[in-house]
Amino acid sequence: MQATDRVIYPCCRSAILSGLPQHQNGMYGLHQGVHHFNSFDGVQTLPLILHKNNIRTGAFLLFFLKDYWKKHVGPDYVYPFDFEETEDQHPILQVGRNITFMRLLARQFLQNNSDVRPFFLYIGFHDPHRCGSVTPQYGEFCEKFGNGEPGMGTIPDWKPVIYDPSKVVVPYFVQDTPAAREDIAAQYTTISRLDQGVGVILEELKMAGHLNDTLVIFTSDNGIPFPNGRTNLFDPGMAEPMLISSPFHPSSWEKETNAMTSLLDIVPTVLDWYGLHYPTYTLEGTTVKLTGQSLLPLLSDRFLCFTNIQDILNRTVNKQQLPWYKTLQQYYYRQQWELYDLAQDPKEVTNLAYDEKYAAIFASLKQRLLSWQNLTSDPWICAPEAVLEYQGLYKEHPQCLPLYNNLDLHLADLASKDQWEPEVKDQWKNI
Repeated sequence: MQATDRVIYPCCRSAILSGLPQHQNGMYGLHQGVHHFNSFDGVQTLPLILHKNNIRTGAFLLFFLKDYWKKHVGPDYVYPFDFEETEDQHPILQVGRNITFMRLLARQFLQNNSDVRPFFLYIGFHDPHRCGSVTPQYGEFCEKFGNGEPGMGTIPDWKPVIYDPSKVVVPYFVQDTPAAREDIAAQYTTISRLDQGVGVILEELKMAGHLNDTLVIFTSDNGIPFPNGRTNLFDPGMAEPMLISSPFHPSSWEKETNAMTSLLDIVPTVLDWYGLHYPTYTLEGTTVKLTGQSLLPLLSDRFLCFTNIQDILNRTVNKQQLPWYKTLQQYYYRQQWELYDLAQDPKEVTNLAYDEKYAAIFASLKQRLLSWQNLTSDPWICAPEAVLEYQGLYKEHPQCLPLYNNLDLHLADLASKDQWEPEVKDQWKNI
């Protein structure tokens, strides 16, 4: 089954493995290198829950930043895996882009006949992530790595697919320039490696005799790394793959659904698959509740400065023609609230947030967002025009104190203590 709508994601691998947005699980930023953000010690993560229920867990995945090659969630005792083969043990390109090497790691885990427990295997491909500045010789997306050319090495299981930049289709949200076309073509080549990589992993699953008893989920943790994509809440930035294959729901194969899904749905989905319940516990005095939902019912018949960004900067500074659907200033400076009708306006050009005809819908969505922020103890609930104060004089009555930054378009909605839901008033008392 394929979810054809959008995967709404709180970006962060900790959200995938904990089922909690990063402001709730505590890992506000990157874990690796000098950043050193960690989830709260008491978070009950998916690998931890499965371990306690005698389910074998494995992971080979990666993330990188400059010279730091580390697993991207922590601390280790909150995210324990029985089998780990990450960039802590292997070069980043091998464990994330060499699909033959990754195939052998999967084989090692799946064909461990001495362990007959049910299993959960978490695999993180690096493709089609940008290559970064560490290994520029392999191209912007490491599309040359393992392609058989001199000095590039060979990946036996990969047959590179090369795309002509002049013939690629440039999506509306990317500027149509030679630099952007080269970027798109390079990424498409790495997507071919990813696609073939998924194929060899499924082959290993079949060889191990588990293809017909395993739930397979394929997704991504951020949108495409192009303007208006990754790090943006425009439609291209939230467009992520979400494919689920269940051997027990053959009627769902090759079908599509318009359901809105979230990466926070993965933990409840996996727990549902194993027939497990999410544990009852508290963080900072507040009972933790999952806001995601199991996706299994959908299977039933009932249901960095990227090259292309630099290209835009250069053309703007040099006052060159920019074949794009917006200007750099429009890209940078946006209204605080945005609401788009994707059916009538798929390019998200006309902001309806301040249109009186949509006032009721806008108010309803704002209230749903506020309720979710309350439920998940979002410390940035007052941003960007105010800061939440919940300690000292404000311990009994948390308030949004204004920053006087002229961004008070919705301050009135939050500043009053009467806006806070009762359970949230109580939870801030315990901080």
